Amino acid sequence: MVKNGSTVSVDYIGMFENGTVFDTSIKSVAEENGIYNPNREYKPINFTVGTGQLIEGFEKEVLGMHIGENKRIKIPPEEAYGPVREDLIIPIPIESFIEANITPVVGSYIYVRGQPAKIVEVNNTHVVLDLNSPMAGKTLIFNITVVDIKD
Repeated sequence: MVKNGSTVSVDYIGMFENGTVFDTSIKSVAEENGIYNPNREYKPINFTVGTGQLIEGFEKEVLGMHIGENKRIKIPPEEAYGPVREDLIIPIPIESFIEANITPVVGSYIYVRGQPAKIVEVNNTHVVLDLNSPMAGKTLIFNITVVDIKD
């Protein structure tokens, strides 16, 4: 049985509430849902429960599970990537982009201090960046199967 401190291997399918698959450890599921990445190895995720390696809601939900057990879990934003934070949506003077020879395009991403930032607005004076995780504010659904447990 999974408990705090257990090292577990879990197969998972991650979805948004509308059923769109955004991530999985299973190659065939990735292929079926158009998210297959040939540079990625599809295998169960390994982590030690209670160490904060994964989002809080995921770790909490595997507690008490047994090898081979399947479970569908619903994780609210507060136990996933948090709410959308307005303080992480920031205007940058457009001159910064002009000087860097970057043409800002709404919907594209740039890196700011090593973090991805989505360009959400471009006007004559500013480019508005959203530094929130793309998963912020979202309720996530996971189908999980415990593959192995080591205490």
